[in-house]
Amino acid sequence: MNFPVIGIVVILSLLSGCATITRGSTQSWSVETDPVGADITLSSGEACKSPCTLKKKRKHPFSVDICKNGYERVVTTIDSSVKGAGAVGLAGNVLVGGVIGVGVDAVTGASMDLLPNPLVVTLPAAQPGCDGPKMPPIPTGGVDAAGNKAKEAREEATEAK
Repeated sequence: MNFPVIGIVVILSLLSGCATITRGSTQSWSVETDPVGADITLSSGEACKSPCTLKKKRKHPFSVDICKNGYERVVTTIDSSVKGAGAVGLAGNVLVGGVIGVGVDAVTGASMDLLPNPLVVTLPAAQPGCDGPKMPPIPTGGVDAAGNKAKEAREEATEAK
């Protein structure tokens, strides 16, 4: 039996670890605005005042509504995609033959990153400006506050009317 080869395989498998273990399925996502104190509303139901940081699931994109009296409303989408460390974790699974790890990472979204992070926005001055926070639309692949996927959430909203 060739112990050095086995040792190298064991070390590589420990170092490559699946992204679910090394990164987790959530990440801190931040938003900063100029001026500060803008109302931030996410399509997933969370809200805060800028600057703020929220814990978000990596696998779901979401929309952001940014509103401050005297400034234009800004609505943008935060994407979920495989980048950086997530791609490295996924590649580690593939190289070491961790088919189960690849599947777990795909289900949990651990190989994904929310981008941009942080979201940095300069609000353009406007009169009368934003009239209060609004729930932004749920992007494709996103979820609402109840955890319904985008299409299900739209169907529920239509049925409620």
